[in-house]
Amino acid sequence: MQSLIQTTQRVLASNGSVPFAVIHSVKEQHIVNVPILKPLLICILDGVKQLGIEAPLQCTPGSFVFLSNHPNINMRNLPRKHHYFALLVEFEDSDFDCVPSHPGPTVPYVNGRIDSTLQKTLSQFVEWSAFAPSSLWPLRRQELLLTLYHLGHREISQLRGTPSISHQLHALLSQDIAANIGSAQLAQKLAMSESTLRRKLAQAGLSLQGIRESIRLGHGLGLLQTSNLPISQVAEQCGYTSQSRFTEKFKQRFGLTPTELRKTLLQD
Repeated sequence: MQSLIQTTQRVLASNGSVPFAVIHSVKEQHIVNVPILKPLLICILDGVKQLGIEAPLQCTPGSFVFLSNHPNINMRNLPRKHHYFALLVEFEDSDFDCVPSHPGPTVPYVNGRIDSTLQKTLSQFVEWSAFAPSSLWPLRRQELLLTLYHLGHREISQLRGTPSISHQLHALLSQDIAANIGSAQLAQKLAMSESTLRRKLAQAGLSLQGIRESIRLGHGLGLLQTSNLPISQVAEQCGYTSQSRFTEKFKQRFGLTPTELRKTLLQD
């Protein structure tokens, strides 16, 4: 796993835009209510990840967990010796078109080991991103999916569920996270009346504001963990005009403040 860590760090240091993210912490992180907005592959290269899905799941170094869309998950990232290091790849629903479908209910996650074949595929994915245009990213994500499928993880085809009203709104609102798109405009984009949109949300026990806030705070969580942007700029990019308001909402959602989270990423 060490060679993959080094490759990932080298590519991140030389490129601004890449089709993956890295979570690298030197102190324990305990984050609650983390929204998983799209299917997410998490490869644990060092340290341990604990996930509170249905039954608690512990992912050790050299393992992966592939999460389906999930409204909120509690997680702990535990450094081993020096640090915790995980490689994350987020997938679009359309990426799964390449995977043969299998009957059965949607599964919340797929868990397994990173064998030599998967490790080489991940290394190629990371190295290739140093020079490949973003228009080719979907093809390489599909390559990862097909590798997992042919390694025997056929249940990945069941990570993809029928898009709910929540998923459809997440997709629309994520296009411009800081914008305040109203229900009338969203309903038009979804080819339904505003009253129908409200009824569908009520039936699902959801609110437009709740979905909007989940997206904004989830985006903020990612920025805080994967960039060096000041907290004030993170708040602004998430659509909050006040850093204090962002901090308040962030702590209510995740159980810690942005500053407390940032301290887990930095050496004393």
